[in-house]
Amino acid sequence: MTKLVLATRNHHKVEEMREILADVCTQLDLEIVGLDEFPDAPDVVEDGVTFAANAVLKAQSAAEATGLPALADDSGLAVDVLGGAPGIFSARWSGSSGPGADRANLELLLSQLGDVRDEHRGAAFVCAAALVLPDGRSAVEVGRFPGKVGREPRGSGGFGYDPIFVPDGQPDPATERTLAEYAPEEKNAVSHRHVAFRALVPRLRELLRP
Repeated sequence: MTKLVLATRNHHKVEEMREILADVCTQLDLEIVGLDEFPDAPDVVEDGVTFAANAVLKAQSAAEATGLPALADDSGLAVDVLGGAPGIFSARWSGSSGPGADRANLELLLSQLGDVRDEHRGAAFVCAAALVLPDGRSAVEVGRFPGKVGREPRGSGGFGYDPIFVPDGQPDPATERTLAEYAPEEKNAVSHRHVAFRALVPRLRELLRP
């Protein structure tokens, strides 16, 4: 069985990726592991100017550190009226870090959009998924999950901007839910991460076939 390293030390993300790519892992005899198995692997400075560039940086670093094929992603929220911001700066939009950063980012964004009418609050979660092999071959795909920014946080699930993101495609505006009101398995089946990594599947099969 070949190990495929996901460039994260977050066990929940590893489990999520095992679920998203379960069929491919079975077909290609792959085992997805996290960087927690490689304590000497360095942290990466994410200084790319696009989601794709940052995803490739992380996957490349993991492949070089472990000698294994590596997956990584970079994602954030792109708000139409803000020209795609917060974008790659989503995690540090308010300038805060630490436990309260998610709430500070969310509250700043709501304040910035306070006078924006509902019809102009379109947004999308965007994710770039990258695969980098130790020999330098690589592939990257981008997934978008469209919706809009709500006016107040709702729901206790998810993280980041999930409590104010209302996904498109909900039939009744009166019962629209934020992403934080989705069940975890429901979110994982439609999210930008799911879209991006499923789009990467043909390249996984091409580059990792035994």
